[in-house]
Amino acid sequence: MDPNCGMPCWYFEKKELRNTPSVQDGIEYETECRYRKEGARFIIDTGTKMDLGYNTMATGVVYFHRFYMYHSFRNFPRYVTACCCLFLAGKVEETPKKCKDIIKTAKGLLTEQKFATFGEDPKEEVMTLERILLQTIKFDLQVEHPYSFLLKYAKSLKGDKQKLHKMVQMAWTFVNDSLCTTLCLQWEPEVIAVALMYLAGKLSKFEVVDWIGRHSKHLRWWDMFVEDITMDLLEDICHQVLDLYSQPQNAQAPESPPLVRNPPLKKEQLPPTPFVVTPQHSSPIPPAAIQRHLEPNSVGNKTRDDSFPSVTPNKVIKSELKSANNGEKIPTVTGGVVSDNKVSSGEVYGYSGYTQPPSSAFPPAFTTTRPPPYPYPATATHPTSYYPPPSRP
Repeated sequence: MDPNCGMPCWYFEKKELRNTPSVQDGIEYETECRYRKEGARFIIDTGTKMDLGYNTMATGVVYFHRFYMYHSFRNFPRYVTACCCLFLAGKVEETPKKCKDIIKTAKGLLTEQKFATFGEDPKEEVMTLERILLQTIKFDLQVEHPYSFLLKYAKSLKGDKQKLHKMVQMAWTFVNDSLCTTLCLQWEPEVIAVALMYLAGKLSKFEVVDWIGRHSKHLRWWDMFVEDITMDLLEDICHQVLDLYSQPQNAQAPESPPLVRNPPLKKEQLPPTPFVVTPQHSSPIPPAAIQRHLEPNSVGNKTRDDSFPSVTPNKVIKSELKSANNGEKIPTVTGGVVSDNKVSSGEVYGYSGYTQPPSSAFPPAFTTTRPPPYPYPATATHPTSYYPPPSRP
């Protein structure tokens, strides 16, 4: 986006991610990360049951993460916000669903205690929160995701076709899982796509050929797509995704914090508008579907972009992990997410240099500086209220 267009800047430094309204409200940073992950998974689970496309679900997750950069989890229950984000994303991505249908689906996924946060009139809660959501994200509704860049970049690569398909399928899974992190608040989708292709390429043993010499300053294949990405940056992004897989999935999570809320808002009480990967995903991407998108003439096809299933099948990732780990114990893979009480080292992933962080360090400390291609500021000075978000100069 044009840095002079006055649109909000949605990229934050690590210190800002550790000083959100929730943290200022007394919620530990690790707990907030868990709430974000649970909200993102809930959006994906709900969207999957309602047969929504991956772009709609991903857009809803991005809205969710952005919203909680300016509001506290104590004041806005995460599952109500998640339904609101999915409701708005459906309209933006032209796959609308009725609010009552989203709430009905959510009720089937949540426990009675969690659904109680929707109050006496769940529809009114979601519809009212939509106004707050729109004003919080400053009506910046269009969101780009790594999926489209992943397909675009993969189409330009040359190498073993079978391994290329495996790499695309695995990278797609990593993109899904990255929605449970704050990567979308740290880096542009192009950068995330390149980093997760790099990680998937390591696992699938895919090597890019015929890229050397295209341009004198292209030292790595990804320089063809986004210049000046350092290895430190790639590894930092990869580690944040890998850390998801090192967390035990069967641990008993504490309940949500007590809410500090007023009675349910009514629409007439709102200020006037100022102007606005989952366990269920287990289907592989059919080879024909990948081929259709990677063929040079695939642009003219009329198939829906979101016809791709969202996750590499368990046996594919298991096979790669086992191969990379030289036959040692392999964590269980469920819907693209590895779950076990222990991950010994990065060798499990075939990714040298990766060390499982302590459970209290999720995501890992972010120290990489923003490379030159991104002229607009990565940080912005937040007003005390965190609302509305700041604008770029």
